[in-house]
Amino acid sequence: MNRRNARKNAFFLVFQMDFNEKEAFEEAKQLFFDHQEEAVEEEEKLFILKETEGTKKHLAEIDEMIDKKAKKWDTGRMSKVDLAILRLAIYEICFSEEIPTSVAINEAVELAKKFSSDEAPSFINGILGSIAAERQNQ
Repeated sequence: MNRRNARKNAFFLVFQMDFNEKEAFEEAKQLFFDHQEEAVEEEEKLFILKETEGTKKHLAEIDEMIDKKAKKWDTGRMSKVDLAILRLAIYEICFSEEIPTSVAINEAVELAKKFSSDEAPSFINGILGSIAAERQNQ
């Protein structure tokens, strides 16, 4: 499994956060790894969990950024797929020093192309670009 596939799996877990209680989410993570078609190497599992747990830890801050940047939208009205993609990418941009901003944005747009609507890639790119520009000016 490469980094792109590991990120896709992190996206799947971040997506599941909205549908599971805190205790059930721990079980959902274990089930997720138990039912993978191909074996997940330990390094990849650590990356997936780091991304997922980091997003979860900073969720309130991340959602606040999304609400601020998404004109006429808020996290309650947004597609759950788009929201999960944004949350993961914003975690990478703002809280992870491991992932370059351009990679986080590009990977988020690619996830949107694969798993969301036709309008989602430009919507996600716009929000992430705005957040990245704001962070760069700080």
